[in-house]
Amino acid sequence: MNRVELHHGAATDVGLVREVNEDAFLADPPVFVVADGMGGHDRGDVASTYAVEELARLAHRDYDLEEGAAAVDAALQVAQDRLLAYDEEQRSAGAGEAFAAGTTVVLALLVQSAGGPHWLLANVGDSRIYRYNEGELEQISVDHSLVQELVDAGRITADDAAVHPSRNVITRALGGAAMPGAVSGAADYYLLPLAAAERLLLCSDGVSGMVDDVTIASILAGYDDPRDAADALVAAAVSAGGHDNATAVVVDVVGLANDDPYDSHAQRLSLEQKLGALP
Repeated sequence: MNRVELHHGAATDVGLVREVNEDAFLADPPVFVVADGMGGHDRGDVASTYAVEELARLAHRDYDLEEGAAAVDAALQVAQDRLLAYDEEQRSAGAGEAFAAGTTVVLALLVQSAGGPHWLLANVGDSRIYRYNEGELEQISVDHSLVQELVDAGRITADDAAVHPSRNVITRALGGAAMPGAVSGAADYYLLPLAAAERLLLCSDGVSGMVDDVTIASILAGYDDPRDAADALVAAAVSAGGHDNATAVVVDVVGLANDDPYDSHAQRLSLEQKLGALP
């Protein structure tokens, strides 16, 4: 693999409302992760920790595209299996039949593809992946949420989604709290050329739900050091009300130029074809 220099920073905060920080993150090249545990008394903190622990096994190795995708899928499946076993243990210990720990996951893994080094990106749930390039912010991941489905169906606008009473209802997750069909294999994958992302942001909805995209872009533009940018994003989320745990991981690619245009839809279809997800 071509050697790529990455600078990164991460920050997390419990916020002003929650008693426990159920978010977890990983920033250990070539893998970066944010997991937002859910369920409160159902121990979302355990769910997010399991996801990060399994994905941490991908650190300090080189991957081509196919190896990377297989490694991510296998890690998510192991995390899923651990969570289901944990749920069963808790129910057997008297936690109640409804006990189910779950977590969202977003991740970025550096891989080598035919066109050079790329980000292999994946998401399950409503945590987000953004790219910041040439002064422009773009959300790469698509939320697995009820309001996103309503937006896609044309029933509400994106502005409506931001204040919708069901905006926190997700339609996919890792673990027993997931809705039907939301297992590890339900992750969406994207392929992003490193040259198309000067800066990558992974965050929980405690950031994206409290700080609008204009402010996110302004913060990413205002701090050269990714550690400062991550700190500032989380601080902005807390200052805006801190209604949820807030976590941000910011990754800078050093020494690459933007030679080719990036089409997120085309890249997603291309990756799905390569992985056999499409005929």
